[in-house]
Amino acid sequence: MGSASNDKHTSILDAAYGLFGSAGFYETKMSQVAEQAGIAKGTIYLYFKNKEELFMAVTQRDCEGFLKQLEEKLGAENNLNGKLAVIADHHLFYYYDRKQHTKLFFRAPNNNPELVAYMTQFIEQYTQAVMKVLLEGGATEPELMAQSYIGMLDRLKMDILFHPDFTADDARKRSLFAAGLFINGAMNALHIPEAEAPPS
Repeated sequence: MGSASNDKHTSILDAAYGLFGSAGFYETKMSQVAEQAGIAKGTIYLYFKNKEELFMAVTQRDCEGFLKQLEEKLGAENNLNGKLAVIADHHLFYYYDRKQHTKLFFRAPNNNPELVAYMTQFIEQYTQAVMKVLLEGGATEPELMAQSYIGMLDRLKMDILFHPDFTADDARKRSLFAAGLFINGAMNALHIPEAEAPPS
């Protein structure tokens, strides 16, 4: 893809991201995306055959960016506590930075098998990244712990998506709390003697 073509591709994705996020998938028209991107309506179909394919491309770019940025941030930390804090901060501020674009998450195409398959793959990659951190820290149940940590962060992110007045300080408070709870609770649970462990 040439430089000019690549610029148009990026402009289309940027425009679609904004419109899908503010209006929703079903309410957004391809003509609106083209207008926002500064191109002719017909040109958009040279890059994406339909709106579903465009939404998929927007989603892929966003998810790939999430994982790449997380990897870079984790690489700058050299201890378990720091890495777990980075994961919490990255997770919650990903949604905080998108709190004006919540319809990317709630007004997406329904029953799109390609999108479902991709999101399943993304969640698995994210879980594997968290598992790697936990394994390096000596966790004996890294998959369950990774799923639990991500699940906790996912619940906290709902406050961001549903409360327009949510602030960066609110996000930071939840990030620190989640990391501290996990580090001081779940991680210490690895060392509880079996006789003292709660009944299953």
